Amino acid sequence: MKQKTDVLQGTLALMVLKTLDVLGPLHGYGIARRIEQISGDVLAVNQGTLYPVLLRLEQEGAIASDWGASENNRRARFYRLTKEGRRQLQVETQGWEQTAAIIGRFFEVKAEDLS
Repeated sequence: MKQKTDVLQGTLALMVLKTLDVLGPLHGYGIARRIEQISGDVLAVNQGTLYPVLLRLEQEGAIASDWGASENNRRARFYRLTKEGRRQLQVETQGWEQTAAIIGRFFEVKAEDLS
């Protein structure tokens, strides 16, 4: 059985934005489960961490929410990406891709490359 790890600080907001971009409106529990599922069940999304991120993203205008009924007919808040959220996702994605490329170069370097 895989041991789940916590989501790295600073990455949860990006994962939320990308999840909503790909899957459309979801409630908080659904967002958490999808992030865990996409990670191959390696990441654990704590509700106490997720909801402050959702609140912050909503206050920033990156997401909006509406009340609706969940799959089991319970009242739930559904979050959706806004135009500002799509812009933020694009900017953050470019930043993470650049960071990943830089780190990738460090893993590829060998001592003889530096002489």
